[in-house]
Amino acid sequence: MYYSAIGIVALILHFIINRDALKRIEERPGVEKAWLKEAKRYRYFLISLTLYYIIDIAWGILYEYHGIPALFPIIYSDTVFYFIFRFLTMLTWIRFVVAYLDKRDRPSRAILYGVWTLFTLSLIYLMVNRFHHFIFSFNENNEYIAEPGRYIAFLLQIILYLITSLYLLYIARGTEGTERVRFTAVGLTTLVMLLFQVIQLLYPLLPIYSMGLIIGTSLVHSFVEEDEKQDKEIYDNIARSLAEVYEVIYYIDIESGKYREFSKSSEYDALNVPTEYRDFFSETRINIRKYVYPEDREFAESLYYSEVLEKNLEGRDSFSYKYRLMTGDEARYYRFTVMRSNDDKHLILYGKDINDEITAESILMEHQKQNITFSQIAESLASNYDEIYYVDVENGAYVGYGSNDMYGQLEIRHTGDDFFSESISNIPKVIHRNDRDMLTEFVSRDNMISAMEGRKRDSIVYRIAVDGRNHYVRLTVRYSSDRTHFIIGIENVDAEVRKEKEVLKALNTEKKLARRDELTGVKNKTAYRELEQAVQTNMDKDMDYLPFAIIVCDTNDLKKINDSEGHVAGDGYIKASAKLLCDIFVHSPVFRVGGDEFVVFLRGNDYLARQELMEKLHNTVRENMKKGSGPVLAAGVSEYIPETDSLVSDIFDRADREMYEDKQFLKRGGSPLSRVQGEK
Repeated sequence: MYYSAIGIVALILHFIINRDALKRIEERPGVEKAWLKEAKRYRYFLISLTLYYIIDIAWGILYEYHGIPALFPIIYSDTVFYFIFRFLTMLTWIRFVVAYLDKRDRPSRAILYGVWTLFTLSLIYLMVNRFHHFIFSFNENNEYIAEPGRYIAFLLQIILYLITSLYLLYIARGTEGTERVRFTAVGLTTLVMLLFQVIQLLYPLLPIYSMGLIIGTSLVHSFVEEDEKQDKEIYDNIARSLAEVYEVIYYIDIESGKYREFSKSSEYDALNVPTEYRDFFSETRINIRKYVYPEDREFAESLYYSEVLEKNLEGRDSFSYKYRLMTGDEARYYRFTVMRSNDDKHLILYGKDINDEITAESILMEHQKQNITFSQIAESLASNYDEIYYVDVENGAYVGYGSNDMYGQLEIRHTGDDFFSESISNIPKVIHRNDRDMLTEFVSRDNMISAMEGRKRDSIVYRIAVDGRNHYVRLTVRYSSDRTHFIIGIENVDAEVRKEKEVLKALNTEKKLARRDELTGVKNKTAYRELEQAVQTNMDKDMDYLPFAIIVCDTNDLKKINDSEGHVAGDGYIKASAKLLCDIFVHSPVFRVGGDEFVVFLRGNDYLARQELMEKLHNTVRENMKKGSGPVLAAGVSEYIPETDSLVSDIFDRADREMYEDKQFLKRGGSPLSRVQGEK
């Protein structure tokens, strides 16, 4: 009964430690959706854990009496559910981890796809197991037997846990403070589950995995759950106090845009403004188009960029602005105030309904202010763009505003009747000839309308000539809120583009140098290992890989030359050896993998003519031996045989043995050619 006793203890501790997290989670105003998603997924994991403990305890009790035939159907069913809930703990844990990371990147999606695939396959194999014992079976004495499929499934689960934990620990390296501790704790919890999974794999009749789960949840409870709960309580207390005065409060990370919201106003909550808590600025601009009074939308939208808010805060503690929100059929004035937090990394924005405070005179003034012109938008965007054009989509009439003279002596009109035709006529005057056709196509009216379907913006980078020098420029186009005008911004991005090109060039150069042998100029051992790994991967996947062969070469008498003539002569001898191989095997890469060792990866035409080329190498070595000058190389070749070869190293070893035989033959004064002919 010790098996069940461990499970019972784990279940009791589970309820004690996680009693709060197991409670039903309800959505409440002021609680961010990202946290709710994370909390719900952790609760699902704890529920699956509870079911697993119960089934595991039941299995331990029932298996004590497995010799009773009448109990066998119950034991078999319990075993099936044991595996189902075991895999369910894996699925719910990984889903919680992805929600906790709160990233929508490729690794997170890959981990999710992996766990769903493994969980689905496990269910399928458990159904098949009834007819074909792949996961487990029972012998004639009703004794449990672990089948190969169990080890395969658990091994895949271990691999998935390992990948997840390494990714979490990698993410933790880029964070600081309590966030780093939390990410590390979740990563270590996954490692603990992995470790106990490995032990469980070796001892199938011990409740090892249950112990690992309770240790893992204890780590999460100690370093993550309690810490976040304390932070949230502090935040909620502050937010509740401020919410007595303000309708809504936002706490915004300036760099990432992530934010938290708290509201106690029933009027504001009634708007049901959608929030994802990922990017305050982009989400707010989207919501403005739905909930702000139509005449105020353009003004309001122009404010919600991090750089605009920061610019308005320069030299002062806070700044305020107001516009109207639609509450039902009524437009009500709200004043919003922005200030910096003490850490200088966050913005605090709070809003208050001031509709009842505004007099008839102030309302009239607000109406006048809200008739915003494009010049006001241009002023707020001037920090981003050098030129801004407001273009009528229908007829092309435009007005332009500029903060920099980026066109030199060329006279550009700032008002006109047809932006599209005038732009096309100006392109040959200032645009680099290689970019003219591309830009001409981009600035056509029909192309802009087509490109903006379903998109917020579109852009193009091109070169202009200023004072005899080419500069990179980016043109960005977006619709106005009513989609009757294009707002076109032009900015000088020359330094940005050139820096990117320099970094890319430096990276490519560094990569090539890292794989090039400094003495001979051929590829080095690192490059050969990468090629070997790539070929091995294709062989492992049973791909119909191209025919190839490996030649292993070793230069003779290098030590003798170094001792008698010096290392400069020895280096020259190595270079001559590399050149000889490159001259003969012109279509195949040559690698220097040691001081006097070379490898040639035969492919293509060289592979087809391998016998002739090897004979040519042997003839050259024979002539060099006769003359007493030039490199003498021992060489061995081995071909890839798909039916028998599973490792690249096996092919290399065969070639290496043949090279060693050739080396001994040469030391005895034999002719490489005569040896080859003799073997034939």
